[in-house]
Amino acid sequence: MGNFSDRGVKQSIDWKLVVSYLLLIVIGWINIYASIHSAEPSSIFDFNFRSGKQFVWILTAMGLALVILFAINPGFWRSAALPMYLFVLVLLVVVIFVSKDVKGSHSWFEFGPVKFQPAEISKITTSLLLASLLSQTNFKITRLKDFLMAAIVIGVPMLVILAESETGSALVYVGFLFVMYREGFSGWWIFSIIIAIILFILTLTASPYVSALALFGVIVVTGAVGSGQLDHRFWINVAVLAILGLLPWLSGKVSGTEGVLAKIKPMYILLGFGLVSLILMLVKGYKERKRHLTLASLGLLAGITLIFSTEFIFNNILQDHQRKRIEVLLGMKEDPTGVGYNVAQSMIAIGSGGLKGKGFLNGTQTTFGFVPEQSTDFIFCTVGEEWGFLGCLVVILLYVFMIWRIIVDAEKSREAFTRIYGYCVASCIFMHLFINIGMTIGLMPVIGIPLPLLSYGGSSLWAFTILIFIFIALYRQEKKYY
Repeated sequence: MGNFSDRGVKQSIDWKLVVSYLLLIVIGWINIYASIHSAEPSSIFDFNFRSGKQFVWILTAMGLALVILFAINPGFWRSAALPMYLFVLVLLVVVIFVSKDVKGSHSWFEFGPVKFQPAEISKITTSLLLASLLSQTNFKITRLKDFLMAAIVIGVPMLVILAESETGSALVYVGFLFVMYREGFSGWWIFSIIIAIILFILTLTASPYVSALALFGVIVVTGAVGSGQLDHRFWINVAVLAILGLLPWLSGKVSGTEGVLAKIKPMYILLGFGLVSLILMLVKGYKERKRHLTLASLGLLAGITLIFSTEFIFNNILQDHQRKRIEVLLGMKEDPTGVGYNVAQSMIAIGSGGLKGKGFLNGTQTTFGFVPEQSTDFIFCTVGEEWGFLGCLVVILLYVFMIWRIIVDAEKSREAFTRIYGYCVASCIFMHLFINIGMTIGLMPVIGIPLPLLSYGGSSLWAFTILIFIFIALYRQEKKYY
């Protein structure tokens, strides 16, 4: 084969990635046992308890990993991406109608003692189809038609999962934006999503006026960045915004007197300023062919629409338990015995661990079951209480190392499909890590999402095993010959 030679298993497989995977599942297994430990502990292998059941899932997951690595041709995953995607999409829809209500969610198939969540497998099939689409030679993410195709691949399962009331699983799909960014998608879109989230929070916690003022400030700054200059118009806009920021205070000072300012609401003045700015940006952008002004005007219009629809979205689209969790997270309400109980107990458990932790099986919050769902969504607080800050650091660094290895391997790959799929895998792991740990320390709402490879559950463990080892197999196929 010319300069190409077959490389053995030792050289073709990224064993550092495999070892990080094994370490995480073992750490998870030990902490699942700790989370269900009582004053009279059973064996970690006791199949009547979650630790014993997880051991079975671990063995089967390793069997799946071996099959993916040595029994399935890596080319199969690309050729089967579309039919697998469609099949799982059907499962996502069917499960809504046939599943039982589990804490407001309709997302689990039940076959006797075995439960299966198709949303976990959907991340794999979406990653495969997205990689297949984006790796086509004639595909350009900057072309509207191609972008819409990619958006449909990501958006359809995400919307169906939202219909199942699985908000956490749906949020993971936001991570695919990083994949699209790597393939040429504008970073301004990611920036816009972050701004939209900030505006939503500001509208809820402060007021629509403060949110609108922040939006205008962002538009002014991004406009200056887009034009590449800080001219006199920028400073005029800054001065106007400063005056508008003082309007509520000035209005309050003269509200008891007779005068024009006392009769005009500050929001009307702000919206008037926004309308004039919008018209001027559209006209100037059209006449001078300045694309950044056109985009800024569209961003302003979209932002104002979001601000005035926030209350409707919050009260009419989000479910009651979701609203309560967001209100507690943002400090709008306190509910230490209700929806805020899990987070409060989780933070107590993590904080009580200190630097080195209380020791294996010595966690009081853990032993006496103060934290609900501690072996699943809140497994990280078991690590924090019994292994302390150092234990948490080791776990997080293992995840960071795993994500880093996947990205490094993806960048070394000669095949676009392998590279893009690798970024999909890294994004899924990162989103789960960010949301789950943020949830346990009170930085994210409690939305029910497992910590990859650590949380109890066969669906999650199998899904992440398949997700990771498909990438390892694809990369191995390239490394076998050099």
